[in-house]
Amino acid sequence: MTDTRWPNRRRGLKGCSQTRCVTAEGEVVQASEAANPDLFWGVRGGGGNFGIATEFEYRLHPVGPTVLSGLLLWPLDDGPEVVRFYRDWSGSAPDELTTALVLRRAPAVDLIPESLHGRPVVGVACCWAGPLDRGEKVLEPMRRFGSGAVDLIAPRDFVEHQAMLDPAFPPGIWIYSKATDVIALSDDVLDVMLDHAARVASPRSGIIAWQLGGAVARVGDLETPFGSRSSGYLVDILGATDSAEGFEHERDWARDCWTALAPHHTGVYVNWLMEEGERRVREAYGEPRYERLQALKRRYDPENVFRLNQNIRPA
Repeated sequence: MTDTRWPNRRRGLKGCSQTRCVTAEGEVVQASEAANPDLFWGVRGGGGNFGIATEFEYRLHPVGPTVLSGLLLWPLDDGPEVVRFYRDWSGSAPDELTTALVLRRAPAVDLIPESLHGRPVVGVACCWAGPLDRGEKVLEPMRRFGSGAVDLIAPRDFVEHQAMLDPAFPPGIWIYSKATDVIALSDDVLDVMLDHAARVASPRSGIIAWQLGGAVARVGDLETPFGSRSSGYLVDILGATDSAEGFEHERDWARDCWTALAPHHTGVYVNWLMEEGERRVREAYGEPRYERLQALKRRYDPENVFRLNQNIRPA
């Protein structure tokens, strides 16, 4: 239900306090920890499998309105040193900081030196949602690493930060995604990412390892359907082109990278799945949660009316 990309390490994906749903039989149902708690458990991660949500009430968390966020970039030639330093630095990040490791070709925009335009780069995207002066100190080691970093980190409105990656994914592009969770960015995982980043042909393609942990990992394993709380990162592999030309190559590149990471797969966040079948949906939730979701589906939608989704079949 909640976007994992930005500052989720404080929220832990439990922000909804109640919801109202319309079931497959047309019944309007209120769900909270006190009313229909089974349905409330299911809709916080179970997608649109149990009804149409017409209302949510959220617990608010103070953010900003100004955050410290942006992107650091290095040439991919510096990648082996950068990614290992990033791994060690981000491993001790406080909850106020969410980061992502980005490997792609540098876009040809004014903020990035022309010498990097179109070249493979390694980047660190970040969002610090706490006091700005403390954020400057926390981010300093990463910003000062190496000699060739392009530093695009600055205080900005949170809503501006949320739109930061929009230009990279304009409407109409062709895109194929494969994703997996990993426990940690081990040397083997990083080597696969670096090897495939060097093969990226399209300026739209890339690999993003989204940082998890923080508050997400401190929620009980069965408290919600979300099944990736022990994973350290979600690795999203995007093969993308502006048109059909060259798309098959980028799609195959994404598949090859995902397959190379197979020994390290620990599941996947359901919102990152494409049409990958029931087995992958099961993997996203894990067996105990999936079985409970199936029982819930049987109760609220036994005919599987709500099936145009990452579908959970009735038990």
